[in-house]
Amino acid sequence: QVQLVESGGGLVQAGDSLRLSCAASGRTFSHNVMGWFRQGPGKEREFVAAISSTSSRISYADSVKGRFTISRDNAKNTVYLQMNSLKVEDTAVYYCAADSPRSFIRTNPTYYDYWGQGTQVTVSS
Repeated sequence: QVQLVESGGGLVQAGDSLRLSCAASGRTFSHNVMGWFRQGPGKEREFVAAISSTSSRISYADSVKGRFTISRDNAKNTVYLQMNSLKVEDTAVYYCAADSPRSFIRTNPTYYDYWGQGTQVTVSS
């Protein structure tokens, strides 16, 4: 069992930045694809970004491309999401998730096996 704990969410103004962290414990996560998903009020959970085990493959949703950056530090069992130029539309609960080791990134949340509890990001205008 892999346990994931997100942190770093908060209330910010449009145009500001936030950095989310996801700390993993339990089974080693270094070989897993790690993803960030979000779920806004009344919306389905949607893909935000994901990164392969060695950071050789990275994928972003079109809505965040150019603004968000995903990274990971396997030595610290941590994955990050740097969010810049935040928009009101980015308001959501952000979840960290782990997919099994593979050579490609999957964006469907149903494929991810482990999930954190989520951290709230609220962007005001």
